[in-house]
Amino acid sequence: MKVIIAEKPSVGREIAKVFGATTKKDGYMEGKGYTFTWAFGHLLQLAAPQEYGYYGWNVQNLPMLPSKFKLAIRKIKTKDGLVEDPGVRKQLDIIKALFDEATEIIVATDAGREGELIFRYIYYYLKCKKPFKRLWISSQTDAAIKDGFRNLKPGSDYDTLFNSAHCRSQSDWLVGMNATQALSLSSGSRAVLSLGRVQTPTLAMICARYLENKNFVPQTYYQVAIQPDKDGQVFKAISEKNFKTREEAQAVLNLVEATGLIESVEAQPRKEPPPLLHDLSSLQQEANKRKGFTADQTLSLLQNLYESKLVTYPRTGSRYIGDDVFAEVPALIAKFNDHTEFGKQAALLGEMKLNKRSVNAKKVTDHHAILPTGETPRNLSADQQAIYDMVAGRMLEAFHVDCIKEITKITVLSGSKFIASGTVIQTPGWRAVFNDRDEEKKDEENATLPKVTQGEVLPITDKALLEKQTKPKPLYNEASLLKALETAGKEIDDEELRQAMKDSGLGTPATRAAMIETLLKRNYIAREKKNLVPTSTGLSVYEVVKTHRIAQAELTGAWEKRLEEIRGGASVSEFQEEIKTYTRAITQELLLAGKGMVLTETGR
Repeated sequence: MKVIIAEKPSVGREIAKVFGATTKKDGYMEGKGYTFTWAFGHLLQLAAPQEYGYYGWNVQNLPMLPSKFKLAIRKIKTKDGLVEDPGVRKQLDIIKALFDEATEIIVATDAGREGELIFRYIYYYLKCKKPFKRLWISSQTDAAIKDGFRNLKPGSDYDTLFNSAHCRSQSDWLVGMNATQALSLSSGSRAVLSLGRVQTPTLAMICARYLENKNFVPQTYYQVAIQPDKDGQVFKAISEKNFKTREEAQAVLNLVEATGLIESVEAQPRKEPPPLLHDLSSLQQEANKRKGFTADQTLSLLQNLYESKLVTYPRTGSRYIGDDVFAEVPALIAKFNDHTEFGKQAALLGEMKLNKRSVNAKKVTDHHAILPTGETPRNLSADQQAIYDMVAGRMLEAFHVDCIKEITKITVLSGSKFIASGTVIQTPGWRAVFNDRDEEKKDEENATLPKVTQGEVLPITDKALLEKQTKPKPLYNEASLLKALETAGKEIDDEELRQAMKDSGLGTPATRAAMIETLLKRNYIAREKKNLVPTSTGLSVYEVVKTHRIAQAELTGAWEKRLEEIRGGASVSEFQEEIKTYTRAITQELLLAGKGMVLTETGR
């Protein structure tokens, strides 16, 4: 008997349906010589400190460095405290009985780091020795599932993926457990001050930006504006220089004449290439900007679309596809010819050579970029439809032609030098898909500029002195935070450079949404409109840890890169020793750092 294990019941049942297995049992399905069972996400986790003899919260126990980690059944909160989840225990017993009878096990948990960890922890906890193979697919369509089963991989091919996942799990336990207890104990408070390998540098980024914004002292500066008139079309030109004092600006304003001489006209065409296809992080950013969805909402909606066979694997960190997938893109695009919003552009793309900017097999990680599968969506909620359209629309954008813009700069002399600038889209190209307004035009004074020639003299219809103030960096919202987390806190606007830095980011696309939710649940941050701001508790923790390594985004980003290298075969033991050394150091730092901390009591 072959036993297939999926990550959750809905996926297990869907795979069973593809095989025609319809007999329902308690905790599994069977038919056609196969048995299909499932986990409920993480059934097992690394055991709590008391399992290793570290009882209570005691300075003498720190640092806690188990010689060998143990696995424990997931716990739930009850009135009697944390207890084993009885549903998990029951399902594990069912899985064990099935594994005992199996001739072969097929792993169908999500094809990624956490999916591998979920299965391996079950496999090792049950002390199973049966051989297993891996189903590795990027789509839940019937065709993809069947093709995946025809091309099962040896389970050993993913040993390094498990090593990376297990190292991540161990490092989170070591840093989180020790740092949390050290700071909580040293603070002298009854509050549990949770710290973590990824959550603390994320909190530090939010707090640092908040304080920078709050303490920002705006500087006043002055400009002079004039309005030349070209055959009835008035446009605005701004003084070439900014002025520190009103008097300086007034002097320039007084010199403005009744006419202005067009000293120069520069009109330069510029090609704006289409955006890359979406990975999870970029889609979360777009959904936050367009719809105000949280990162967690977007992931949940996308996961639902994936399980409904409408989009490819959601937790990908790649924005590229290989040539094999690209070969299927024209047929995918054709599926949208009758789409109410995208139909015209889909039909247009069917007649032209597709842009291959997003095609690069070397940049595809475990899974390629997110694409629609070509299945017809039915009965989607408004939110599901919004996310689906973002995926489909981005596919059309990514394979479209460049947007051609003309950037115009007019220099006007009228007592002093004034500059008028504007951007005109000549050929919308990929921007026609969503009919997006050019981002750059939002800050420009002129939507369009009249045609003028060098040497022309135009009447000046108005002039004004403008008082302005410098602005602080905006508070983080979910979109801007996700963008910063990709590059370990470094603000990088260049899309391709940001891609290159991704291996050094904080967390992974699959975990960042959960990290934001964790900080919210722990009352370290709160949502204010669209912004993420620290609470008084979050700021208190930040003030203590901000100079310590646990708050450094670059350090944690470097670890994330190391975990990816372990996936490629790098030494596990070296990383483990490095984490233990770090844990010893940060524990001692925090035992000293928390003294004198003032916090609201939340209880332990």
